Amino acid sequence: MEQLVFFEIPSPCINVCQSDNRGFCLGCFRSRDERFNWQQMSDAQKMETIRLCRDRKKRRAYAAFKAKQEAEKAERASMNGSLPLDDAPPTLDLGDFSLD
Repeated sequence: MEQLVFFEIPSPCINVCQSDNRGFCLGCFRSRDERFNWQQMSDAQKMETIRLCRDRKKRRAYAAFKAKQEAEKAERASMNGSLPLDDAPPTLDLGDFSLD
């Protein structure tokens, strides 16, 4: 059974009409076919397309987050590699120490 929709479902377009290397819009995350066929889609198809767009946006945000984490991790590793390791801390001589 299809749910009734009382209002027109607006296009998710935000006027950033550029595609990534996989063909998804960088603004609304719709595929080329989804963009070109929006006017002919049923309300159920439009709702499904919007759900897919939300999922794509979340995946893109997660991938960017993971890439940022990896870049920060690599930067910390490179910074740690630049610390001088040949200057070892002095050893403590406790030869004269006693608890008496």
